[in-house]
Amino acid sequence: MLDQQISEAFMTAYKAKDEAVVSTLRLLKSAIANKKIEKLMPKEELLPDEDVLAVLKSEVKKRLDSIVSYKQANREELAAKEQVEIDLIAKFLPEQMSEEKVRELAVKIVTEQGHPGMAGFGKVMGLVMAATKGAADGTVVSKIVKEELGK
Repeated sequence: MLDQQISEAFMTAYKAKDEAVVSTLRLLKSAIANKKIEKLMPKEELLPDEDVLAVLKSEVKKRLDSIVSYKQANREELAAKEQVEIDLIAKFLPEQMSEEKVRELAVKIVTEQGHPGMAGFGKVMGLVMAATKGAADGTVVSKIVKEELGK
């Protein structure tokens, strides 16, 4: 379970007095705790992996947005700090699929659905995202699905 892995990594970093890792993992643990509260789960219960993945992706997206803002403001040191946090969070995410693999999957699903055109975008998008099991970025999947449905 990812929830447990993050807690164990936090304790290891805490004992090693690795402040950069501790602060990032503390934020992740807090975001996970907020998700548990949102789902009305007991504090001691582990959050399912798909929910933890959603939290992790959200945290990465926040940091990517921050990097863009920091670079526009010429604050490279802050952008670098955010990138370090992204790299740490990425260790808990599944390896991302290549665009070629996502395209193969999208073509297969579009064919199975009988080439529904842009009207079937939502359905095809949902099927492709489910098939990737969190190993593909939604924007990449969306772009590829639109391209394939537009053919």
